[in-house]
This record gives sequence, C-alpha cells and structure tokens, in this order.
Amino acid sequence: MTRADLFQQIQQKKSCLCVGLDTDINRLPKHLLKHKDPIFEFNKRIIDATKDLCVAYKPNIAFYEAMGAKGWESLAKTLDYIPDTHFTIADAKRGDIGNTSSLYARAFFDTLNFDAVTVAPYMGEDSVKPFLEFENKWVILLALTSNKGSQDFQFTKQEGEQPLYEKVMRKAMTWGNAEQLMFVIGATHPEKFEEIRAIAPDNFLLVPGVGAQGGDLQGVMKYGSNDMGGLLINSSRGIIYAGDGIGFAGKAQLAALRMQLQMG
Repeated sequence: MTRADLFQQIQQKKSCLCVGLDTDINRLPKHLLKHKDPIFEFNKRIIDATKDLCVAYKPNIAFYEAMGAKGWESLAKTLDYIPDTHFTIADAKRGDIGNTSSLYARAFFDTLNFDAVTVAPYMGEDSVKPFLEFENKWVILLALTSNKGSQDFQFTKQEGEQPLYEKVMRKAMTWGNAEQLMFVIGATHPEKFEEIRAIAPDNFLLVPGVGAQGGDLQGVMKYGSNDMGGLLINSSRGIIYAGDGIGFAGKAQLAALRMQLQMG
C-alpha cells in the first residue's frame, strides 16, 4: 500500500486507528473454544466489528508463533480475511545480519503479504536495508517505544549529543524515505511528539500505548499529526478485550468507536 492510499483511507474514515490483534488463546471468550480455530474466529469477529472504524490491523506475531503451526495457520487466515483496503502490520520486531533480514522480509512481505513489518535497528544499516528493498512495502522502525524499559537505552546520550532514539531516527532517514519508512513512537511519551515531528516532518508514526498503557490520545493528535495525518494510533487490549462474553465484538466496536470519534 502506498502512502497516498493510506492517506486516502484516513481521510475517508476520519480515523487513524490501528487495531492490534494480540490474540491470546487464554483470554478468548469461552464460547469460541468450541470452534476448530478459535483464534481466527475471534479475529474474524473483531475485524467485522471494527473494519469501518479503523484503517489498519497489527497482529503481534508472538501470539501466533506461540501456538506453533496452528498459530501460523490462524495468522494466514486472518490476513486473508482483512479487507484489502486496510493496512496490515506484522508486529514482529525483526532485525539481523543482512542475509537473515532478507529472509525475514521475504517471509512477511512475499509469503504472508503484509504491508509493513516492525524492525529493530540495533544492528544497524545492513540489518534494515533488506526490508526497504520491497516496492510499496514499509519498514516501521523502533525509535521511542511505549514500555517502561525504553528509559534504559533510548534516552541515553553523551554530553552535548542527541539521545539515542533521535540518532536512530536521523540515521534511518538516510536509508529510506517517507514513502517506505515509519517510526514507532510510544504514546507514553507525549512530551516528545513536537520535537519528533521536527525531526521527521513527513514520516508516518505508529503510536502504541494508547488505552491499556495510558497514553494521551489528544496530546498525540495535537503534536504528532502532519499534513497527511501522519499517524497510525494503535490500541490492542483496550479494544479487543473490551468485553469477554457473548457480546465481546459489540464491546470492541464501542471501544473502537470512542477512539475514532476523537480522531474525526
């Protein structure tokens, strides 16, 4: 999916919502367990309930890998079910030496046909470049994450230097352009969005941490938007686990609607 295609979806739906499909077999409503593939059945109903309110879906690959071969099958079926109009993100956080990264890229872009994959930049340019070689596919680079441990390394700096997350962003922008490169910026750092927009005015930002992690949606919208919207704001647990009984999909829809209304 191109940048223009994604922007069109955001404009049409007045939404930059991304629904995270962090589907845990241990948290599924019990009535779904009778199905042959309860993971897919859950995802299918969440997609049906939220597809008119969001522009993207982000399966967290760990939840599917943990199920072995059945999990990969559920993931493939989920991807086939997501409408072609929606942007799909493999939240895989991959990154390795060049030949291995090339295989990761083939797995997520060619075999599974995701639009984007999250990539860890710690190993540098040759670990990221293979993901940037696919036409109309996206690298979403970890820059300033929403977890507590982001303080351990991402803010570190030598005297007079930029913090590490800023170095990562500036360096990565020499590898790829705004048509193929996004950054993960956690909503739990609302005070940083204005300066991050100054660093990367044109790039899309994938923003986790709104909802269950307590990120500030209004602050993100105010300081993180650009002329093309420029944001994909993710909510996972806050939407998909908004309800846990027979009516779980309806509760998910209401949770998604509450977020979408703040974005219109």
